[in-house]
Amino acid sequence: MKRKHLSILILFLCCTLSVNAQNMLNNQFGSSASGRSLGNRDRNGNPIDTTAVTDASTIPIGMYAWKVTKRLGNIVPVPVDTLQSGFQNSNDTGGPTGQYNYLGNLGSPRLSRIFFDRKEESQFFFTDPYDFSVLTPDEVTFTNTLSPFTNLTYHKSFSNRNSEERFKSYFAVNANAKLGFGFFVDYVYGRGMYNNQSTALFNTGLFASYRGDKYDMHFIFSYDNLKMRENGGITDDRYITDPLDMAEGKKQYNSTDIPTTLNRIWNHNRSYHTFLTHRYNLGFYKERTDSVSKDSVRTIQDFVPVTSFIHTLELDMNKRNYISQDHKQNLELFEHNYFGSDSTDVSKRTSFRNTFGISLREGFNKWAKAGLTAFLTHEYRDFALRDTTDSEKIVMKHYKENIVYLGGELLKEQGKTLHYKVLGEVAVAGEDAGNFRVEGNGDLNFKLLGDSVRLEANAFVKNLNPTFFYRHFHSKHYWWDNDDLSKEMRTRVEGKLHFDRLGTTLRAGVENIKNYTYLANTSVPVLNNDQQVTSYKNNATVKQHSGNIQVFTAMLQQKFKLGIFHLDGEVVYQKSSERDILPLPSLSAYGNLYIKAGLAKKVLQVELGADVRYFTKYDAPDYSPVIGQFYLQNPNNKISIGGCPIVNVYANLHLKRTRFYIMMYNINQSSGNSRYFLAPHYPANPKMLKAGLSWNFFD
Repeated sequence: MKRKHLSILILFLCCTLSVNAQNMLNNQFGSSASGRSLGNRDRNGNPIDTTAVTDASTIPIGMYAWKVTKRLGNIVPVPVDTLQSGFQNSNDTGGPTGQYNYLGNLGSPRLSRIFFDRKEESQFFFTDPYDFSVLTPDEVTFTNTLSPFTNLTYHKSFSNRNSEERFKSYFAVNANAKLGFGFFVDYVYGRGMYNNQSTALFNTGLFASYRGDKYDMHFIFSYDNLKMRENGGITDDRYITDPLDMAEGKKQYNSTDIPTTLNRIWNHNRSYHTFLTHRYNLGFYKERTDSVSKDSVRTIQDFVPVTSFIHTLELDMNKRNYISQDHKQNLELFEHNYFGSDSTDVSKRTSFRNTFGISLREGFNKWAKAGLTAFLTHEYRDFALRDTTDSEKIVMKHYKENIVYLGGELLKEQGKTLHYKVLGEVAVAGEDAGNFRVEGNGDLNFKLLGDSVRLEANAFVKNLNPTFFYRHFHSKHYWWDNDDLSKEMRTRVEGKLHFDRLGTTLRAGVENIKNYTYLANTSVPVLNNDQQVTSYKNNATVKQHSGNIQVFTAMLQQKFKLGIFHLDGEVVYQKSSERDILPLPSLSAYGNLYIKAGLAKKVLQVELGADVRYFTKYDAPDYSPVIGQFYLQNPNNKISIGGCPIVNVYANLHLKRTRFYIMMYNINQSSGNSRYFLAPHYPANPKMLKAGLSWNFFD
């Protein structure tokens, strides 16, 4: 009941803020106050006209959005979210095309099956598997808008007491033409279709931006509170693969009747993030004329930045609690119990990072075909781990690291044909001394047989120290100190070709990894009196593969249209040279067949269809509740998952400012081989009805 009241309160506050902010803006600037920032440019160097008419029934006139890069605060324009197709998949933990392995429940930890889509691990990797809801600074959307803008989104599944719910709110307003601010809220609550599996994820943040001629600023403060109850998976996969045999002739049982491995175990992560990037620009004003009418013109002065002085600050504070309250269960299931009956162990991290840069800006004269930036970064890290097994005396050991990086960036964003960015940095002092990375990407745009073609290239070379918790980790059940780990060397080359008119995208790449660092399952067998293996006591460790591992990936995305009939498809082929160490499915596929039509004078857009997700069998990574990470399966106790499609049918509707969907998830649950596992021993949720609503508010 408290959770219900909380959602209602948040909804009321968002609506109230929207109305109050609208009145404030109208009173201060008038109803036609411009949200245009004088220093804003598109990628071609032209001023952004925020008064251009878009779909006024969906988003406010003059509204535009952008994100910023973490290191230097560069502006990255993004489209305003007016998603129509695919809205029914926007709340799928498995991703819009089902490309993630996860534990079945909404918001549970996940890992992409597409290796090239996996993000680089952070220094506090406990929260990395929760990227379904956790936003990093470069993922927060800033908005400039003439009218205060609010979006409220609500998703719900209908399955008695075990339903899933998600409430999202986004609010943005401009105080004047240059200064804007807002907040976002994301609350995920998955009760769990299987026992001891609930998730409660709360993410919120405040943001502000100032975009003037000579001074730019972007600020974010966010908070994450992630609670995950761990069940260790179901005790016997036959409850899914052979349910009639397990029911022993009795009536069919519910998913909550299936026993799970663990109970009274939780992972709880809390994080505070502060991000500030700002710059001071030196430059000059350049006059241009703009036609007001047939008989008159006006002179406008545009600011042309020449040099920028940049500062970016990042402050992160993270705390993880692993709570296990059943000591008898621990003795039976885990090889080690370092803290005895003590129910809690804690891991902490504080990071303070400053980057200072100076940039020679692109385009200030005809010879400046690209921008050039040099930067210096200092990072301070403080990790705290329990350093005693004495349950009567808790001692926390602090590991303090200072790292200094030097780097530079070459950037070309202006123009219509060619764009590129090359960034390099090297750690010159501290714990990670010798680390280096060189990353580059670019795109070439041209016409071919009347079609707009975009050719993209991405490449990197990275030589990086394994992140801290691979080197040190002390917990109730796992314990290691690896001071002799080698740096991991990764080299990737990838290309992408997109045809607009054909709706075709081709993507292919290869990566080589030396000293691949991973988590291994080292569980030990439990023997009975006849020396038969009856179970395994869980344990894990960190390992490195000293040789080379090659990963090849090829992807085809295709969109077909014939009248009101649409077919969207994606096929991904992957090959790992060491499948026992880096397992990947050979084939992953997604297909979406639907009809799309406009009703009621095309005011109402309707989509009716079905989609399917599929991947071939492979020895997928297991999941360890102790560390909240995916790790390799025990080589003596492997199982394969995959080879079982998951089919959803849906209706997706869009009416002016409102989007709505209703969907039947996993409709083919009882057909075929019924091996609908998304991670070893973690089945997908059974068939259920889902619905969602998204509503934009503005004047």
